[in-house]
Amino acid sequence: MSHYFFEARKKELPTVQPKIARRIGAGRNIMKTFAAAMLAGAALSFALVSQAAAEGKIIGVSWSNFQEERWKTDEAAMKEAIEAAGDSYISADAQSSASKQLTDVEALITQGANALIILAQDASAIGPAVEKAVNEGIPVIAYDRLIENENAFYLTFDNKEVGRMQAREVYKVQPEGNYAFIKGSSADPNADFLFSGQMEVLKEAIDSGKIKNVGEAYTDGWLPANAQRNMEQILTTNNNEVDAVVASNDGTAGGVVAALQAQGLAGSVPVSGQDGDHAALNRVALGTQTVSVWKDARDLGKNAAEIASQLADGTAMDEIPDVVQFETPGGLTMNSVFLTPVPITKDNLDVVIDAGWVSKDVVCQGVESGSVAACD
Repeated sequence: MSHYFFEARKKELPTVQPKIARRIGAGRNIMKTFAAAMLAGAALSFALVSQAAAEGKIIGVSWSNFQEERWKTDEAAMKEAIEAAGDSYISADAQSSASKQLTDVEALITQGANALIILAQDASAIGPAVEKAVNEGIPVIAYDRLIENENAFYLTFDNKEVGRMQAREVYKVQPEGNYAFIKGSSADPNADFLFSGQMEVLKEAIDSGKIKNVGEAYTDGWLPANAQRNMEQILTTNNNEVDAVVASNDGTAGGVVAALQAQGLAGSVPVSGQDGDHAALNRVALGTQTVSVWKDARDLGKNAAEIASQLADGTAMDEIPDVVQFETPGGLTMNSVFLTPVPITKDNLDVVIDAGWVSKDVVCQGVESGSVAACD
């Protein structure tokens, strides 16, 4: 039986094999058609994406962190201006990590950013990422914090003037005695700009002996907890004999006030700050903080969005409106725009309230009736 069976199968094979071949061939044709359709679809999708990208630019923003209230305000204004111009906003939060920020910037480049706005966690560490962007023809804005690269654009408030304003307001209240200086992060050039401005105002009084510098310290990461520890150490070293504190921003001022509060000194020792944080403005109304130099972050964010769009369109840096040439501490010349800050004290709290920066209820919480004009 097996002999005849195999002979019969041999006779059938020539008929069966062509049928199989035809089916295989048909399958291949179907696969080719399917693949062609997929490629055509992908090409269409790519064309649509390219068309969408052509209609607006992608602005990438690298934030150092969001621990401070003001960066959320900056972001909201920046994002609104970017989207109002028909551009797209993409961002990353470095979470206070210099190494993460390097990775973040590379990711923003990979995502197709046509311009970058960088709030540097560490002005030196971010250098390679900025250089990479510049080499790829992507304009970079050093946002609020200096990044020393002559091919980047620097946008900020006049930080030396902020330092002068802080020192002036504290000096008005306390023109002599023991002064402490709680500076910003040593990794941020702004800390030294601020201190330089403070010293310009106070140098004569220090040289004459009217004011004595009894302690100064950088605040790692601008963290309020670090500022509080620094202030506690200065108080301990000086047996609490500190008559004034020039703190460089509202976060550090908050740490200083906490340290003073623990020793029963809050309200009797003038303290400076900056940024117009809501909690700080309430401290100004309560009398535990003397001044917060207000830098309207809404203006800064809006300006950054507009400048980024112009640079992405090919506008030369030195053709940006209100641009000035700024010489950096390292001897470089950078195209820069500096906005004007406003010192806020008890006497003009109505300025930030009327500007819609903060509500009266927030500023005046816990304030005794009749003690502050803006709260009446």
